[in-house]
This record gives sequence, C-alpha cells and structure tokens, in this order.
Amino acid sequence: MTRYATPPGGLPPQSKTLDERAVFTESYAFIPADTMRDIVTSFLPHWKNTRAWIIARPMTGFSETFSHYITEVGPGGGSTRPDDNPKAQSVLFVVAGAAEITLMGQAHSLTAGSYVYIPAGADWTFRNISDVPATFHWIRKAYQAADGVALPQPFITHDDNATVIEMPETDGKWSTSRFVEPEDLRHDMHVNIVNFLPDGCIPFMETHVMEHGLYVLEGTAKYRLNQDWVEVGPGDYMWLRAFCPQACVATGDGPFRYLLYKDVNRHMPLDLCP
Repeated sequence: MTRYATPPGGLPPQSKTLDERAVFTESYAFIPADTMRDIVTSFLPHWKNTRAWIIARPMTGFSETFSHYITEVGPGGGSTRPDDNPKAQSVLFVVAGAAEITLMGQAHSLTAGSYVYIPAGADWTFRNISDVPATFHWIRKAYQAADGVALPQPFITHDDNATVIEMPETDGKWSTSRFVEPEDLRHDMHVNIVNFLPDGCIPFMETHVMEHGLYVLEGTAKYRLNQDWVEVGPGDYMWLRAFCPQACVATGDGPFRYLLYKDVNRHMPLDLCP
C-alpha cells in the first residue's frame, strides 16, 4: 500500500452529505480530495489508457505559471509522445504503482516516491509496467531561460534520497525534502516536499511573490489561507496566487507532508507595465 494519498475516483452515493469544503476565492483555491471523482477527469492526447485530474492551470489574474495534473495510467497504458510543447519542462512524482520512463534514450524503473525532472524539449516516454494503475503528479511550467545561465539537466531520484533541510530553530519539526539546490539558477521552479512533525508549524504569515500548488501527501493540519483557517488532510489541494498569506499547524499523531510547487530564480515579467 502506498504511503501517499491518491484521488478516490468513483462517485459518492446519492445518500452522501454534500461536501461544502471546496472554495475558490480571489486569492486561493481549496480543492478537497473528495471532489476528485471519475466525472472530473480529462483524457490527454497521445496517452493510452490514461486519465488525469487537472487541479491547477494558468489563469489570467490568478496563478499564472504552472499546471498540475494527477495522472493515472492503467495497465499497459502510457505514451510514446507525452508532451508536444517544446517549451514545457516537467516534474513527475510517482505516488502509486510501478512504471518505466525512457528519458533521453535511457530506461528507468519508477516506484512510489520516484521523482523525475524533465527539461524542456527532452525526449521521453512513459509506460505502466504493472497490472495495477500507476499514478503520478505531473507539474508543467514553460521554461524561462536566463542569458548566460546553463540549461538544467534531466535527473531521476527518490523521496527517500532527497536532501532534508531542517528549518532553523525548529528542532526538526519543520523541514523540506529538496530535490534541487535553491542556489542552482538553472532551475526556475522548485517542486519539493514540505514535512512537519506533530505540532510543527509555520509560525508566521508567509507572504511572498512565489505562487504555490500544495498537495497533501499524508497527515493533517490547520492551514491558514489569506483570512481563512482550513482543515486539510490527505489528497487535499491548495492553489495560492502570489502574495496570498499562509501559515499552518500540523495536527494528528503522524507526519504532515505536502508536495509543493513554487516559481523561483527569475526577474519578474514586465509585460503588463505601460
């Protein structure tokens, strides 16, 4: 059994009480796990036996830099032509099942916890090599090159091998599993895992230019989004625009962990300036 949350799929019974937790505001969206059902999936061009929950996409005036899919590939499914956009870089994070990716001509086995960085324009294929669905997060962003800065290279690693950095003066209650060094200017996005032990917290209202996508992999917390405290748990998703205040307090008896996207390391675009 995977330790990472996955969408429930299916359809709730007619007798189920309406879930009223889903919220879309001017500064954040909260998409509970219970909303990720069969009828809200999409199919993707050139993917066989595959469906995707598209839980974030660029929208003018809101989060504008990335898209985030939860992609479920059935047995024998996959793609030899996964992404036709030559500007799109990707991070894949596997949460269930087993698969094989061929990246720049080399085949690699993937299991739950595998992390893949795919640069824009890289050649890759993906296939499910098991008899159960393989599920992975797929975060896409148009790569923003910087003059004189080398392009990032592809790599494959695993959650268990990530560099865990404890936040100062937290006694290890708040840490980040990092897959890319923050000072590596080749990368214009970070996709990390943020970890809290019980009672760990973000002890101030973070307010910053990076926009976020946060998918709860395991555990529970109270999460502050702009003016609201929201109870979050496995499979819930939060989508924050730039400068939306945020904080959290981990609850429960086990770790609270979420997959985090943020845009980094580039000048701010001035296209909207007169």
